[in-house]
Amino acid sequence: MSESILGQDKIKELSQSIENSYFAFDRIHHIGSTCLPSQNAIHSLTRKLFGLIYPGFFGSQDLTRDNIKDHLHQQLEYLSYALSEQICHCFNCRKENPGNGVQEKAKDVTEKFLSAIPDIREMLASDAISAYRGDPAATDTDEIIFSYPATLAIGTYRMAHKLWQLEVPIMPRIMTEHAHSLTGVDIHPGTKIGKGFFIDHCTGVVIGETAVIGENCKLYQGVTLGALSFPHDDDGQIIRGQKRHPTLEDDVIVYSNASILGDITIGKGATIGGNVFVTNSVPAGSTVSGKKPELKYRSRPNDTNRSKVEEYEI
Repeated sequence: MSESILGQDKIKELSQSIENSYFAFDRIHHIGSTCLPSQNAIHSLTRKLFGLIYPGFFGSQDLTRDNIKDHLHQQLEYLSYALSEQICHCFNCRKENPGNGVQEKAKDVTEKFLSAIPDIREMLASDAISAYRGDPAATDTDEIIFSYPATLAIGTYRMAHKLWQLEVPIMPRIMTEHAHSLTGVDIHPGTKIGKGFFIDHCTGVVIGETAVIGENCKLYQGVTLGALSFPHDDDGQIIRGQKRHPTLEDDVIVYSNASILGDITIGKGATIGGNVFVTNSVPAGSTVSGKKPELKYRSRPNDTNRSKVEEYEI
């Protein structure tokens, strides 16, 4: 190896300085503690789980009724080990009392999660059907599962939400934030979403931790279901665990770039128009829309009369 351009004395000085900074800021190092979960491993496991949930669409495509049992046996053997390992790391990375019965706890959680796959598939089947019924551009559900970002965003959320319910730390957020980076949809794994959910176009959607979405709801791009403000305690610290995001009852439609903020309720069957800012509850069956903007048009002069410019409003 060629000699460093900095020189050995400078390397030694910098090394000591950086090492000192490690132990000066405890929250941003994991030296001398248990192994952290692997982001890459969790991303890979998520992809494997998509193959379990959507067989033939993701992963192996040569599946038949004759070989499906062997395929499932192999996949479950691998997933049970790999999931348990990462879940164990997730429990251990909480620095309080690492290692105390964690392996057995991880094994139990893994079994409960894999046992929930049929229920997760039922929810995702309803989501795919809802997408097909709600999007005239869709030719069939195959197209939706193969190509729509909603499949990745909602599918990842539904798996991560189950792990969230099982109180697995970190891993659910790693999963949903990876889907966020791929699709532009940010769904917190703590969100509660009913069946038949669809996000059309997807990009820019944000759904907060304590949001509740009923059955057969549809969102368009740019929708935010967010918090209006964060309550603080007497020491100025954010009070966590309180309901601070909206509830959408069944059959609600929210059009593009609408922001619905705070612990409010959008009643069953309501429609929220595009580009509105909603901070109060909306009765069932209502339609909320903003005032029509004033548009001004400016016509371009043609070649024979370049000095003439006509303006008119709508």
